[in-house]
Order: sequence, then structure tokens, then C-alpha cells
Amino acid sequence: MFYVIFDLEWNNAYDYKLGKGMNEIIEIGAVKLDEKLNIVDTFNQLIKPRHSKLSSRFKRLTHISAEEIKENGIPFADAVSDFSRWSGRENSVFMSWSNSDLYVLTDNFKKLLDTRGIDFIKRYADVQKYCQSFLEDNGPNQVGLSRCAEMLDISVDGENLHRALEDCYLAAECFKKVFDQEKFFGFVSDCDVDFFERLVFKPYYLTKGVTEDFNVNEQKLFCPHCKSELRVLKNYESINKSFRTVCECKNCKKKFWAFIRARRTYDGVEVTAKINIMNKKRARAIKS
Repeated sequence: MFYVIFDLEWNNAYDYKLGKGMNEIIEIGAVKLDEKLNIVDTFNQLIKPRHSKLSSRFKRLTHISAEEIKENGIPFADAVSDFSRWSGRENSVFMSWSNSDLYVLTDNFKKLLDTRGIDFIKRYADVQKYCQSFLEDNGPNQVGLSRCAEMLDISVDGENLHRALEDCYLAAECFKKVFDQEKFFGFVSDCDVDFFERLVFKPYYLTKGVTEDFNVNEQKLFCPHCKSELRVLKNYESINKSFRTVCECKNCKKKFWAFIRARRTYDGVEVTAKINIMNKKRARAIKS
């Protein structure tokens, strides 16, 4: 078995076919560790972009030039094919620093190769999340790679960060510093098509009150004071990604503004409700 830590550098491009922006991968870097955590091989490949010129931000961060890509870059399909063969496929656990790299890789497979999922990645772990579990007082936010290395007393060469292979070397040092096999495999996920589709799915709020699996008129609302069910007095209106109505509690004799939000997730629709009491002047103007 091998541990493959990969890192991507990507450029903010515009996909003219889809009519929207995308993060197009320009470089793939990876290190392969054996079961004793020795680095036994490395992978590094530049990729020729299909959709856009390199942004100034990308060139400033990575120091990758258009000339370098023209000389050493290959098409995305060829690069990932080489990466797949090099990786060891089913014999490897793949890792990246946060799952954003895996998200971008999956998105590029979908948009550039019209492929659901990544067939050669069978097991995956977020090495950032794993390493952070060993840090004390790190707070709720994700810890960056260089900051994590500093907290683990690992030397950081800032000049070489933001190049894929160099970031992989540093992530590997962090991984080795805190490696516990039993704990680590608790962070490993099996990767099927459902795993990748869930990864790239972007939740969004519904703006239509009635869909195949949601009906705003069927939502039950309750008085925040006596917990009795409220009676809806007006039709719902869509406003600021919410559905708003006026409702009344027969028990308390009070009127309320009710706001319902319906958020589409990969697994279905999540519904939340907020009830605000209406001022007396406005309430008197509304017929029960």
C-alpha cells in the first residue's frame, strides 16, 4: 500500500462552453510514500490551459510562466492519465491539503472530460483535517499548510511554496510527524461516484414555493410563545431567498411575520423557519 499526497495549482479561467468561470488545473504534483512513510517516488506535470490566459495572481503566486507551460505542458487528459498510472491506483490512499484540491480535480474531470468521478481514486483522506486534529488551540478555522508546519516545528521554505510538488513535500512532513495508523484510517473515505457527486454539489436556496419535493404551503408554523400551530393569513411571497407570509395564533391573539427558507442539498431539502411578532399597528390593519 502507498500513501499519495497530491497538490494542484489552478488558474481562474472562463469556460465559454458553460458560460461561467472555472478553476482550470495548470500543475499536478504528488509524492508517494511507502508503508514506512519513505518517499519512494514523485510526480510533477504542467498542463496546457484550454480556456484562458494565466491570471496575474496565478503567475505572482506560482511563478509559472506561459513560456514554461508552452515548453513543458501537456493536455489535461494526458496529464491525469499519466498521474493515474504513476499513482498505484487501488493500492494507494490519496490525500490533499483540505479537500479543495480534490474538488477542483473532480470538477475538471466533469467539465473537461465529461466524466463523473475519478475512477483511479478509490480511497481519500483530507490530510489537513487529519493533521489539525493533533494541534491544540487551533480554533474553528482551517490551518494553512505553512502554519501547521510551524506549529509542528517543521522548517518552512516560503520561497518554494505555491508550487505543487514543494507543497506535497511539506504536507508529507506534517503527515509523518503525527502519523498514527489506526487514527488515520478513521479519516479515510471510500470513493464511489456518489462520493464525488456529493463533493462537487453546491447547495442553493429554492425560490419557487412548489417543487417536486417541497411545498411551502405544507409547512407547519408554531407560535414562539405558546407553541400552538399558527394559521397562515396570506399567500407566501418569495423575498431575499425566503418565503414570507403573515400568520396568526388563535390562542395568543397575536399576528406574526413568518419566514421560511428551503435549502437544496445533495440529500434533499433542508427547511428552516423564523417567526417574528408583528407590531400592533400593522397587525390591526390585517384581517384575520
